[in-house]
This record gives sequence, C-alpha cells and structure tokens, in this order.
Amino acid sequence: MAGTREGAIAAAWKLFDDGTYLAHLRRLVAVPTESQMPERLPDLRRYCAETLPSIMDGMGFSFEVLENPNAGRGPAMLATRMEEPSLPTVLVYGHGDVVRGLAGHWSEARNPWAVTEAGQRWYGRGTVDNKGQHLIAIEALRAVLAERGRLGFNAKVFVETGEEVGSPGLRAMLRQHKDKVAADVFIGLDGPRQTTFMPELKLGARGAVAFDLIVRLRDGAHHSGHWGGVLSDPGFILAHALSTIVTPKGRIRVPGWLPAHVPESVRQACRDIVFEEIPNLPEADPEWGEPGLTKSEKIFAWTSVIVLAFLTGHPDAPTNAVQPEARARLQVRHTVDVSGESIIPALRAHLDAEGFPMVEIVPVMERDMFTASRTDPSDPWVTMLAGSLARTANRQPNVVPNSSGSNPSDIFMEELKAPVIWMPNSYAGCNQHGPDEHALAPLLREGLGLMAGIWWDIGAGEAPRR
Repeated sequence: MAGTREGAIAAAWKLFDDGTYLAHLRRLVAVPTESQMPERLPDLRRYCAETLPSIMDGMGFSFEVLENPNAGRGPAMLATRMEEPSLPTVLVYGHGDVVRGLAGHWSEARNPWAVTEAGQRWYGRGTVDNKGQHLIAIEALRAVLAERGRLGFNAKVFVETGEEVGSPGLRAMLRQHKDKVAADVFIGLDGPRQTTFMPELKLGARGAVAFDLIVRLRDGAHHSGHWGGVLSDPGFILAHALSTIVTPKGRIRVPGWLPAHVPESVRQACRDIVFEEIPNLPEADPEWGEPGLTKSEKIFAWTSVIVLAFLTGHPDAPTNAVQPEARARLQVRHTVDVSGESIIPALRAHLDAEGFPMVEIVPVMERDMFTASRTDPSDPWVTMLAGSLARTANRQPNVVPNSSGSNPSDIFMEELKAPVIWMPNSYAGCNQHGPDEHALAPLLREGLGLMAGIWWDIGAGEAPRR
C-alpha cells in the first residue's frame, strides 16, 4: 500500500465522523483514574493493562506494563511498534490519570465518568486532560497504518498514571527501562493552546520554586490595648519585606531572579505568538510586570512571582491582639535561563541587604517544585513539525518556547537526551481540573488530522537525521 498524505488525514477525520473516536473516548473516561486517591490504584493498572491495549489491538504494537518504583503509585503502559531499527523512533506521551472527578459538582448533574455531548462541548473528566489528547495520537497512528500499511517510523506510546500528582517514580522508571523507551524525539499531546483557530507547538515548561516566608517574633498573642504600638507587628514586617521583592507595579527587584540573556530564537518565537481573547477570562494588566516586555515575553520568556497565600492571626475570627507570627507562601516561575537552585539563595541575600534578616525562608518540597526545560525553537524537529502543521492547517502554528504550566518535560529531556515537543489540543476555557471539564469537538477532529499529517510526514522521510 502506498496511499497519500491527504488520504491519511481523511482517514483520521473519518474515525471522528463515524463515531470511532468518541466510542473509544467513552471507554477511557469511564475508568476513574484519580491518582490522588490510593484506592484507585487498581483502576490505574486496569487503564494500562486492559483498557488502552484493547483499544490499540490490531495496530501491530506489543504491550508492557511498567511498574512504578514508588510503592503505591500507578504504573505506565508502554506500547511498542518497531518497523526497522534504522528508522526514526518517536516516543508518544500521555497520562491516563486525572484529578478528582468531583461528582455532584458538575452542572446539570453530569457524570464525570461519562462523556456527555452538549453541542460542540464534550463533558467528562479526562476529555482534555489527558485521555482525549493521547487518544488523538493513537487514532492518528491508526489512520496512517490504514492508509500506508505501515508507519514508516518506529513508535512507542508511553502513558503514565501519575502526572496529576507530580509524576512520582517517573524518572526512575525511565532509567530502569532506558533501552525500551529510547527515542529520537518526544511528542506529547497535553494542555490548552493559545487560540482555538490555529495549531500550536510547546517546547517545555517554566520551572517553579515555592517557599514560605515566616516572621516569628514571640510565643503567643498579646492584648492589643496593652501591647499595640510597643510590640513589633509581624504582619507589617512581612508586608514590608514583600514590598522589596516587587515594585508597586510588579517589576521584580531581586538580583539574580531575572534572565541575563534570552536567546534570539526564543524572542522571535514570542514575537510571533498569537493570542485569542476567551470570554469570561481576565485580560492582562498591561502595566503589571517587567516594562517593555510583551504579554508573551512575560509569560514564556521571563520570571514571575506571585503570593499564593498570606496569613497572620485568625482571619475567620480576628482577636484584639498583637500576633506572634506572620507567614506567606510565594511561587516563582522561571525559564531555563535562570537556575532554579539560585532562587532562594538570591532572595536570602536580597532580604538581608534590605534589612529583613528576621524573615525566614522555608522551601516547600511538593508539587510546586519542578525544573525548567526548553527545546530550542530552532531545533530541526521543531522546524519539521511546525512545517507539517502549517501544511495541514494552511497557516503557521504558534511555537511557544515553553509551557506556562507544569509538565514533566525536564525529566524526559534529561533522560531521553532528545527534543521534547508538545502539541496541545484544548483551549483556555476547558475547565480542566474543575467541574465541567470539556473538550471542543472541532479541536479534537482538527487534532486528528494534524497528527495524521505529522505521522505521515515523519514516515515519509522528513524527520531530521540522527
């Protein structure tokens, strides 16, 4: 069989139009893979060992469940189709776990474990994050196989079940199975894109460092009438310390937190990014943040810091007393151009220089900590995939230097030693992680065609040489 690129794309669209994609999505969503809940471990295993392999049956893949080195955490599924060792190998990534279903909180009494169609919206937990998205990659592979009779490259589909809890054990799993997961490029489908009207590539993620700032002055609160005005107030001290971190308009003042240099390929990618205004979502405050930067540069090429929480006393039941302590939790997001390990030492030096040695900095060791990563926008794989998307969509895609949210790009980039590239197929208003999570049917259908074009082009020999 020879077939054509157009035929493969048409075959992918047909899988959507004839209900095959929806039927398979219903089966995936029906498995309650809430990775935050230990009692769901059997469901995570079922997703990897039974549900996904049964959907991919007949596609010429071998299947293996990779156990998680972290006890009590979900496994991963690795499906492998090796056509010829000399051909390029693509690792396709997805995550089968979801956040809590929040049954009872969805509008119109919708069931989070079923796909409910309402016009162009398909509701259900995991429809976009991430079951509906890795299913796009799988069904597009099916379409190319049907049209060409082979892929023309080697494919490995890796679906983990711990992304929503920070991918515990993922790095150790990749190291343990290094040869099995080895690939020339990582292609993941996850997250929202900037617009509903143009395709997109994302090339990594900003890192995040979270920490508490604490001012502890004494044991116990003391009567405000007797002690107000003579005892130091930790709330005011912490507020003044916070005011040294950013200006009144949000410009960061901590030396070492800002990138000394942003590569020109990243700046150019940011200049070309197109945004879409989504109803009911806030607009950017143009005067907040680093002066002279565009919205895209502030999000994708610069450092940001926010106060996640600020507490002194008992806000739910204030008492007339000078409080003994105040604390705030902050989160810094940064690109690969700033070392995550330098964030807290730089802040320590800054606070000391500003006269606040009494402010403690306590790192938060949880999912708020992850490493920055970025594939260069000029990488040959990025150029090739962007060209494929442009050919299918008849317009250039957004090429986003790194995601504004979190993902495990750094782990795969470091362990695979390969470019990491994401192709999101959702939009900013999809309600992922909340009640009423939904996919837009036109984006799912479009994604099937876009991925079929990508798989066809890789198999046609357009992939960069090793």
